[in-house]
Amino acid sequence: MPNIKIFSGSSHQDLSQKIADRLGLELGKVVTKKFSNQETCVEIGESVRGEDVYIVQSGCGEINDNLMELLIMINACKIASASRVTAVIPCFPYARQDKKDKSRAPISAKLVANMLSVAGADHIITMDLHASQIQGFFDIPVDNLYAEPAVLKWIRENISEWRNCTIVSPDAGGAKRVTSIADRLNVDFALIHKERKKANEVDRMVLVGDVKDRVAILVDDMADTCGTICHAADKARPNDFQGVIRLAGQTFPTLFYSDR
Repeated sequence: MPNIKIFSGSSHQDLSQKIADRLGLELGKVVTKKFSNQETCVEIGESVRGEDVYIVQSGCGEINDNLMELLIMINACKIASASRVTAVIPCFPYARQDKKDKSRAPISAKLVANMLSVAGADHIITMDLHASQIQGFFDIPVDNLYAEPAVLKWIRENISEWRNCTIVSPDAGGAKRVTSIADRLNVDFALIHKERKKANEVDRMVLVGDVKDRVAILVDDMADTCGTICHAADKARPNDFQGVIRLAGQTFPTLFYSDR
């Protein structure tokens, strides 16, 4: 593939290598390091003049460091006369802060979008955005890919009794997500209404729907402390279902099965 260069940030080098191998390309040479005061330094080790550059960097792990590293890499390629720079961000950082839900709250997802544009990104590729409206924060093309086909394939291949299951959303905000999966599988869905005391701390949960004598498949798009999805599993257990499968994670779903 001529005129294409793929560079990897430090967030997920294994993923970057698998992408390059799938395309039959070599990863571009890049060196990332930190100065003694923890400033990030990036050195692109080969020419990108006139090239179509793809930078793979996810918003996981050390999010702030990874985001800054991505911005520097984009800018370094842009000022080195790259023809186009595409940021491949499987897990979009600060995606949950996509609206002003209380007084003086920031819209951090919009701020991240602005920083990526100012750094010089021409195109964004991401997966399963926490809210689709984030695409509207950009004035450049954004491709929001979906992991749903892979999730459906996994369910059909690994859960023998998937026809007797209920797709459960751990919160009301995920209702659209679970109804889509339930419709594709032609099964029922349920949701759990939750009330929070504060961020990352759930106060009360109420199950809306029927999971009795069924396998409950819990689907969530973002797992931070996993408190919500674990509370949801505990809420469903007293209803005598056959088992719980918890699908959690943005971009790379982490799959758990519990038959307790």
